[in-house]
Amino acid sequence: MALMTLRAECSASVILLGSASLSGSGEGQGQILQRFPEKDWEDNPFPQGIELFCQPSGWQLCPERNPPTFFVAVLTDINSERHYCACLTFWEPVEPTQEAVGTKDASEREEEADEGGWGQLSPGAAAAAQPGQLFAPKTLVLVSRLDHTEVFRNSLGLIYTIHVEGLNVGLESVIGNLLTCTVPLAGGSQRTISLGAGDRQVIQTPLADSLPVSRCSVALLFRQLGITNVLSLFCAALTEHKVLFLSRSYQRLADACRGLLALLFPLRYSFTYVPILPAQLLEVLSTPTPFIIGVNAAFQAETQELLDVIVADLDGGTVAVPECVHIPPLPEPLQSQTHSVLSMVLDPELELADLAFPPSMVSTSSLKMQDKELRAVFLRLFAQLLQGYRWCLHIVRIHPEPVIRFHKAAFLGQRGLMEDDFLMKVLEGMAFAGFVSERGVPYRPTDLFDELVAHEVARMRADENHPQRVLRHVQELAEQLYKNENPYPAVAMHKVQRPGEASHLRRAPRPFPRLDEGTVQWIVDQAAAKMQGAPPAVKAERKTTVPSGPPMTAILERCSGPQVNSARRLEVVRNCISYVFEAKMLEAKKLLPAVLRALKGRAARRCLAQELHVHVQQNRAVLDHQQFDFVVRMMNCCLQDCTSLDEHGIAAALLPLVTAFCRKLSPGVTQFAYSCVQEHVVWSTPQFWEAMFYGDVQTHIRALYLEPAEDRATSQEAAEVSAQEDERSALDVAAEQRRLWPALSREKQQELVQKEESTVFSQAIHYANRMSYLLLPLDSSKSRLLRERAGLGDLESASNSLVTNSMAGSVAESYDTESGFEDAETCDVAGAVVRFINRFVDKVCTESGVTSEHLKGLHVMVPDIVQMHIETLEAVHRESKRLPPIQKPKLLRPRLLPGEECVLDGLRVYLLPDGREEGTGGSGGGPALLPAEGAVFLTTYRVIFTGMPTDPLVGEQVVVRSFPLAALTKEKRISVQTPVDQLLQDGLQLRSCTFQLLKMAFDEEVGSDSAELFRKQLHKLRYPPDIRSTFAFTLGSTQTPSRPARIAKDKGPSLKTLSRNLVKNAKKTMGRQHVTRKKYSPPGWEHHSQPPPEDQEDEISVSEELEPSTLTPSSALKPSDRMTMSSLVERACCRDYQRLGLGTLSSSLSRAKSEPFRISPVNRMYAICRSYPGLLIVPQSIQDNALQRVSRCYRQNRFPVVCWRSGHSKAVLLRSGGLHGKGVVGLFKAQNAPSPGQSQADSSSVEQEKYLQAVVSSMPRYADASGRNTLSGFSSAHMGSHVPSPRARVTTLSNPMAASASRRTAPRGKWGSVRVSGRSSGLSTDVGSRLASRDGLSTPQANGAPADAGFLRPQRAALYIIGDKAQLKGVRQDPLQQWELVPIEVFEARQVKASFKKLLKACVPGCPATEPGPASFLRSLEDSEWLIQIHKLLEISVLVVGLLDAGSSVLVSLEDGWDITTQVVSLVQLLSDPFYRTLEGFRLLVEKEWLSFGHRFSHRGAHTLAGQSSGFTPVFLQFLDCVYQVHLQFPMEFEFSQFYLKFLGYHHASRRFRTFLLDSDYERIELGLLYEEKGERRGQLVCRSVWEYVDRLSKRTPVFYNYMYAPEDTEVLRPYSNVSNLKVWDFYTEETLAEGPPYDWELAQGPPEPSEEERPDGGAPQSRRRVVWPCYDSRPRVQPDAISRLLEELQRLETELGRPPERWKDTWDRVKAAQRLEVRPDGRGTPSSLLVSSVPHHRRSLGVYLQEGPMGSTLSLSLDSDQSSSSTASARQAARRSTSTLYSQFQTAESENRSYEGTLYKKGAFMKPWKARWFVLDKTKHQLRYYDHRVDTECKGVIDLAEVEAVGPGTPTMGAPKTVDEKAFFDVKTTRRVYCFCAQDVPSAQQWVDRIQSCLSDA
Repeated sequence: MALMTLRAECSASVILLGSASLSGSGEGQGQILQRFPEKDWEDNPFPQGIELFCQPSGWQLCPERNPPTFFVAVLTDINSERHYCACLTFWEPVEPTQEAVGTKDASEREEEADEGGWGQLSPGAAAAAQPGQLFAPKTLVLVSRLDHTEVFRNSLGLIYTIHVEGLNVGLESVIGNLLTCTVPLAGGSQRTISLGAGDRQVIQTPLADSLPVSRCSVALLFRQLGITNVLSLFCAALTEHKVLFLSRSYQRLADACRGLLALLFPLRYSFTYVPILPAQLLEVLSTPTPFIIGVNAAFQAETQELLDVIVADLDGGTVAVPECVHIPPLPEPLQSQTHSVLSMVLDPELELADLAFPPSMVSTSSLKMQDKELRAVFLRLFAQLLQGYRWCLHIVRIHPEPVIRFHKAAFLGQRGLMEDDFLMKVLEGMAFAGFVSERGVPYRPTDLFDELVAHEVARMRADENHPQRVLRHVQELAEQLYKNENPYPAVAMHKVQRPGEASHLRRAPRPFPRLDEGTVQWIVDQAAAKMQGAPPAVKAERKTTVPSGPPMTAILERCSGPQVNSARRLEVVRNCISYVFEAKMLEAKKLLPAVLRALKGRAARRCLAQELHVHVQQNRAVLDHQQFDFVVRMMNCCLQDCTSLDEHGIAAALLPLVTAFCRKLSPGVTQFAYSCVQEHVVWSTPQFWEAMFYGDVQTHIRALYLEPAEDRATSQEAAEVSAQEDERSALDVAAEQRRLWPALSREKQQELVQKEESTVFSQAIHYANRMSYLLLPLDSSKSRLLRERAGLGDLESASNSLVTNSMAGSVAESYDTESGFEDAETCDVAGAVVRFINRFVDKVCTESGVTSEHLKGLHVMVPDIVQMHIETLEAVHRESKRLPPIQKPKLLRPRLLPGEECVLDGLRVYLLPDGREEGTGGSGGGPALLPAEGAVFLTTYRVIFTGMPTDPLVGEQVVVRSFPLAALTKEKRISVQTPVDQLLQDGLQLRSCTFQLLKMAFDEEVGSDSAELFRKQLHKLRYPPDIRSTFAFTLGSTQTPSRPARIAKDKGPSLKTLSRNLVKNAKKTMGRQHVTRKKYSPPGWEHHSQPPPEDQEDEISVSEELEPSTLTPSSALKPSDRMTMSSLVERACCRDYQRLGLGTLSSSLSRAKSEPFRISPVNRMYAICRSYPGLLIVPQSIQDNALQRVSRCYRQNRFPVVCWRSGHSKAVLLRSGGLHGKGVVGLFKAQNAPSPGQSQADSSSVEQEKYLQAVVSSMPRYADASGRNTLSGFSSAHMGSHVPSPRARVTTLSNPMAASASRRTAPRGKWGSVRVSGRSSGLSTDVGSRLASRDGLSTPQANGAPADAGFLRPQRAALYIIGDKAQLKGVRQDPLQQWELVPIEVFEARQVKASFKKLLKACVPGCPATEPGPASFLRSLEDSEWLIQIHKLLEISVLVVGLLDAGSSVLVSLEDGWDITTQVVSLVQLLSDPFYRTLEGFRLLVEKEWLSFGHRFSHRGAHTLAGQSSGFTPVFLQFLDCVYQVHLQFPMEFEFSQFYLKFLGYHHASRRFRTFLLDSDYERIELGLLYEEKGERRGQLVCRSVWEYVDRLSKRTPVFYNYMYAPEDTEVLRPYSNVSNLKVWDFYTEETLAEGPPYDWELAQGPPEPSEEERPDGGAPQSRRRVVWPCYDSRPRVQPDAISRLLEELQRLETELGRPPERWKDTWDRVKAAQRLEVRPDGRGTPSSLLVSSVPHHRRSLGVYLQEGPMGSTLSLSLDSDQSSSSTASARQAARRSTSTLYSQFQTAESENRSYEGTLYKKGAFMKPWKARWFVLDKTKHQLRYYDHRVDTECKGVIDLAEVEAVGPGTPTMGAPKTVDEKAFFDVKTTRRVYCFCAQDVPSAQQWVDRIQSCLSDA
């Protein structure tokens, strides 16, 4: 021990503060005044820098005397030895002279004590408190390596007391005695000492040195911080985080650090540990290493910016964990168990708190006892955490010193805690490494922990659920811990003098004196002389063999679900292996799939390894090729689930086997199994090889010491002994050897060391060979193997730190394709392997003490070993190539469409399961169709996979998955394991917007170049440079796809040339406009006021000489332009405008003046707006030349045009692009009226204002005589003076209150409801709050039913403009207008795109969800926000429908007018007009609103290279989804089926048809597409237009027709739009693996099944039952609905009877007509009838009611219309019929005059067969026409009756129908040829002859 005196040296300047009572403070340096002994002890150097630790806050003077303080600081020296510095500080007055006196001599003496010295130090100054007096601290310090705080406190206190109280005792003798007192040895001895001042103290040492001494520190720590905080600090310290304690008390800091360290036992904390850190050393806190440090709370501010330090505030009881720090919690259930036991110990009353009769007394432990109980809890915790650790120790060397390694992976694997973050970090930490080297030793002293972990674990597991038993165990352990610290509790009697109360305030007799060093030194020397005579005290250590406890197998396997291996599964594995070795290959093949499935479980993998071991004879098992393949496949399957650490020891068990099994390839060439199982990550993991190496070394070392057993005397004895020895573990053997070691002679010791060293060396050579086997690829040119092995490439950089690992991981991922060894020209595989092996050899040999000569030898050997192995492998590789290839299944060719060509022939691939469960037989059951083995084909139209399931138990099902190339949205490379051989292969994952996902792994026979070619071709076809290269264009072209242009036949002024002229003219026009616009001067105002001349108004032409900026038509109309006009008129829009009565185009194209709207040809050259159609509906009063100026106010020049008019309210729906800055908004913002001199932009705004005014006044209900715009529907009673005049106004969204207030003041009138029905309208929200709120929750109506449109305001505006909220900001009101702005928030196209991406991932996930089940799908669906967008669209549409229905017009003016505008406008028309809900009407709607009005299909679908960056944005698909939602709610209102919507959804992205290809009519004309459908009748082979295809298909099959169609003519649909009412469209989720998507009808019709009679096997007729698999078969086709079934049956029967089958539509219409006739007599529709329904007006689908329960149904009753519901369906049907025929544009050119019709067989021209045709005799036209079918609108031929010469009986010729009577034949002879006919029977033949003759006679 060393004793010193320090004194405070203050800095020269003393700063005086305050005035009345002056106070000074100064920072100083501490200085050693005296130290005893003066020389260091021999074994204990004097610690440097001790001055800092005596006054951690700095040496400062203070204005008053403070009481003395005491604390113990801990210093750690360079050898990790701890020095305890006990500091007692007191204050003395500063004497003026003291500043000047220099440093006094620091003298020093030392003295030997038994186990290290104690020392002490005293600084000084003292004086009474005078007014300006300052006091300086002096400190006595005792430095010792022993930790006896109480003795330190007493001894220093005694010295201070002698000084202060002036006792008559010499300080020198006290200090001398202190330095020389002997301290007892450890092991529970005690000694009484006295320092010669009448004092007595007892020193006790703990029983076991290894157990920490905690006194009360742990209990105090829990009191200060609480259970949770201490637990998180405990975990933080164990997982190597930085922990900082703050407190104002130094003693508390020291105790808290001591307590935390005590909890960590049996692990020792090995990082920086400073319980009290001086202020000058605060920068230590920013060290990168972990630490436990205590700092005075005064310096809290300095700790604020530490980002990665966990701060525990002891005074405040908080623990602050920074955001960037993650403290892993204890593994469950240990975390919760520990927590509850701790609360039982700390708060025993908690258990009794709820008792009705709590006991009167609760015994609480003393603080010291509680401290031990808390430690006992943590001791138990460690025993549970580390149970069985000794079974995972590898003893590598026994002599001269034990070398022990821990097998971390095996330990974690056996515990089932591989994933546990906490345990993983603890095992990787320094503390655990120390634990292994200290406690792993097999022969050493043992302590409490060793007993606990070996013997008590079973008891702990049994007690888990019995809290009282746990508590008892804790108390037992606590007793032992307490006993360890206080072995003699009774005798702890101290007697030490203390200074009197407040003695520090009395004036001290004098400053602390300078002591006489000589006296002290003399006492020390005396004692030393005495000691020399005494014998050295040596404590005998009691060493024993450390108990190992029960082996780990006692711990249960934790595995779940299908992984649990039943005995049956293991039996299957055993059987399969025995079949393989008995060469029963067929049997083995049957079992193999089951075995591969079973091998997912750990037990089955172990079982496989054991079984294979049995079949290895003498280290070698030669197999034939098939056996070899089977064994390799099973091994690969085992290894594929092994992690890199191989925690279950599977790879370890297989390692000896892969070098044992082999096959002969040719004489002298043998292939071993290792060359086929290399592609597993475990082989490239150094930790795996180290663990294997140490395990093998242990086995050999154990054998080395067990060998002598064989030399024993009698064989019987030897047998018994060896049996016992077999049971002894390596650790037991090692313990025995360590015990004997000291007794061995020197030579014997040397010999054993040498033997061990050579054993390790030979193993190192063996492993160098083994590693080269598994790391060198069979084909060394294939470096891909190595690239996949993260291990080999970057081991240099591999490290244990988490940061670098994660960094390295991410870098490796980003470079993975280019990295690896490909950069080296001669791909240096050998070099990489040599480096890997050398690193391994270096590490293990240095750790296990191999001599440096041996190590050098190894380094020389390794390259040779590798080189030799490469040479043998070359021969093996060469020979293995010659093996006959394994029979792979034949590639199945896919069926192609007519015109579809294969671009790349099949590449062999495996189709792997993705995140959808259906195909894999997941939770839904069913067979595992995936993974499937087959090929991927690339055609001009699709990517197609065809193949068969790899699982042979599934059967011979063909699996097809395909999608159109154009639908590809994402392609990414993946690296996956092939399902059969478990090899790592390159793969591709292709995702399409038609909701298909191809996740493929290329077969090994597919070279990487083929795969790359596939990717390139795919990319080229997906993004062609030009739209002309797409499939839709190349399809109908001449046979060479390389020539893009088709050669058209020249038909006079053909449509192609016409298109070209049109575009040329348009370009001229545009060019000229562009030029003139620059020097444009605004025309005078009078120009607008007078009407233009008459002649200008009537004719339509394209003038070549244009006036400066107006398109004024001149009188000449060229023939080509007339063609243009007629073609424009034929477009869908025009036909629809005529149907709606929005404007007529008579032959002279003059306009009826009474019409409010006219069809304007102003855009016929696409000069005003490229993306609009040629003919537009505008108000009658607006001139064409004004339109151009109006168009400038709108984005993309898309000015407002009418697209629909309501039949009953005559309100119109308009659409336009969004406004430019200076549109209506500018109008409202600029209050001053524009004068003639204003700029052009302003004149445009005025034009625009006029334009809107014209729209308003064109509505009949708003133009009344007085010229004031009032609402004609408003009754005069409500027209009081208080009704505000109509005005333009903005319904703002931000302030719903204001809007509702304005509503309240005005009377409600009829505007209370949307429809004439008397629905109540207690609605208090305005448009804004409805549309702006994201989910419409504010609407009080249930189910998101349409709220009233009357809520907009009490008096309705004539025109509502629905615009974007952002666009209409800051708009002021203007009282003169009659329109109102409705700003709404809409999503943009990019949001649709992002949402769709997420929807795709939700519906077709790439990999299985982490938590299976519907929840994860629903969550990702919600995240996509797709349904929220659908909800918004429906909500806006329903709002507009309500406004239109109530008589207000609406202008939808959003974004550029081609995305959301189109969606809303189309939906509004669909909901408002029943015509659009028919097949023909829906076609018209799409053609008009989507195609003619320029939705950018090519741009949104990213059809060409240019659009690649923009990506796929499914605006049209979203519209179809909305239609689907409406269809679901109103299934009887739509003529088309839901399949029709899916069909359009698929083909709008497929590029099979040209319909959805370009961005506008203008582009279609430019390519000559627009009129070719009309002008050129192509052959029947190819359909260019999707509509043409639908028409053709509809004739053959009712797939697009909805049988429930029974419409209400007046029905306006108002669907519910809340998200809860929306369903996920099954188009997104369904799949048919039997044939791929069912939307290419030609492909979907599989080959017909053989009928029962003609089964090929000729056996008895099979049963007709058939298994339908949900994701394999197309359910609608395998199980058609009843009506389709009946129609099919009818067709089949007709064919059997030899009659030409009738069209399904005719049959259907006939049945419906018959049904109507049955209903007619009683005048009411029977509700039960199938086809006709008389459900009142709002016929929602029942599905909606069933979900919404009573609320929904009551609502539906209140929705009754006032129209009587007794109108019979037949009347409605008839009305609908007449209207549909009236507007039908698809009727045949010949008007239908059918005098007589029926089926006849007609003999074709020369050499042609007989055919059944439908004949029509037409008296009016005097013709006999024939058609293919009854409903065919296209006439196949005409016989003119004027040419007929005679009609007479005929004779049957070759090929005539056999079953018909001869008299049924007749001939018709014309001037050109003789026609031979055959009727179905004789009477009908007679009837035909009579009819024809009567026709002839009439003529």
